[in-house]
Amino acid sequence: MEKRSMPAERWRELVSIAAAEFADVGYERASLNRVIRSCGMSKSSFYHYFDSKQQLFEAVVAHVAATVAADLEVPEPADFQSDFWGLAERFLQRLVIAAERDPLFVNFGRICYLPDVPAGQGGLAASAAAVDDWLRRTLAVGRSVGAVRCDIPSGLQAHTAIAVLRAFDEWILRNRSALGSGELPLLVQAQFEAVKRLLGPEQ
Repeated sequence: MEKRSMPAERWRELVSIAAAEFADVGYERASLNRVIRSCGMSKSSFYHYFDSKQQLFEAVVAHVAATVAADLEVPEPADFQSDFWGLAERFLQRLVIAAERDPLFVNFGRICYLPDVPAGQGGLAASAAAVDDWLRRTLAVGRSVGAVRCDIPSGLQAHTAIAVLRAFDEWILRNRSALGSGELPLLVQAQFEAVKRLLGPEQ
């Protein structure tokens, strides 16, 4: 039976608990028994919907990726034509609000950087590829309107920008629980300023 047959409220509970389990201990150490017990489900009920931990992981990744994308209302690259850096800053601010409001958002980010995800897990790879493609297309718009420097090859520029963004994201997500009140917005602002200095046209 497909997981879509699961009652919506039970599915949301399972997603939240499973995402936290994977994010906290990694894929390999994640315990189906812990997830099932925390949800108040029986094993027979769980296996009525899923055959394995990997199948649950794939379903959780697909659901959360779609939910996060919808909640963030990600701008189209063409939207950046009129106010490239202003829109970029406002979008990052929305990311901060989402991260502070919804633990599921943070846990999905942490899952994206897990080192022990099965090689055959295509959901995370597809999500990462979609983000990279969006960034490359957005940078192309920035170059076309003069908001992004054009003195280095576009491929190298995108590769460098993605590496910087990921370095900030991974560190922030890994250390999120240790951050003091108000530190997250400051770090995200620093991330924005670093990327703007890296990509902005020379003054």
